[in-house]
Amino acid sequence: MIEEKKESKSNWVVGFEIFSRVSAWVIGPIIVALIFGKTLDLYFGTAPWIFLTLTVLSFFISIIGIWRILVKYIKNLERELKEKKNDTGEHTN
Repeated sequence: MIEEKKESKSNWVVGFEIFSRVSAWVIGPIIVALIFGKTLDLYFGTAPWIFLTLTVLSFFISIIGIWRILVKYIKNLERELKEKKNDTGEHTN
């Protein structure tokens, strides 16, 4: 029973960590694009083109950041599953 609580808490913590990192990668670049885009547009008088360009760029940066996070957690999950199989005595090919 205690191990189940540890495991469920561990899953909850890992889920929250993934959620917070992905959220940061969604929100962070967009806020930076908003601030710098509006500021540069006002300075150069090019509204809204620099803002729109930076927004599109921030979208791609977000995708790359989220992809890197997901690949990392998938590799960790595969490693943990492999270790779990080895601990139970099952053989993998």
